[in-house]
Amino acid sequence: MSVLKWATLPRKQLLVKILSEYMTHLEGWKLDLMSGEFYHPQYDERIQLIIKDWKSDDREQAKFEWQAERKAMHSLSEKTLPLRGHFSGVSSEIWHNSQPVYYLESIGMDALRMKPFARVKLAGSYQHLYIELGDSLRSVSKNRRRKAIRYNKPLPQSVNERVIQLINEAVNHYFNN
Repeated sequence: MSVLKWATLPRKQLLVKILSEYMTHLEGWKLDLMSGEFYHPQYDERIQLIIKDWKSDDREQAKFEWQAERKAMHSLSEKTLPLRGHFSGVSSEIWHNSQPVYYLESIGMDALRMKPFARVKLAGSYQHLYIELGDSLRSVSKNRRRKAIRYNKPLPQSVNERVIQLINEAVNHYFNN
């Protein structure tokens, strides 16, 4: 048994009303000799167009409900900020100036020359710089150097300041040339 989804009670009542209008006029009705049913060609055309419109309305309604449900399922219940106007002109300038120019990714040893180097990623790009640190790690013990290189352990303050100074000089030289 198939259920007609478009056949709601108000729609059925409208069909009965239209049928009653056609029943008052006796002309135009024909007899189907195969099935023995009476039909009116204009009534059938009108009903088919109405039902077609109802089906398309139901499809659009179902599509709209599905989109609303999908949006509700996948949206977070958090307030979203507008894309523009989050910063004022001054605060945007302050924020951009406070961002670092580079990120120190790691410190390593050059396998060919046995010299320490620093791998630095430039902010806002995919560019990496490999900066030779020279003898700046010589004052640190071999064990401390290895821990700094392998496990990113911190270096002593004076050595760390020297490494940062060498990196800043190299990055400034890169941007100025």
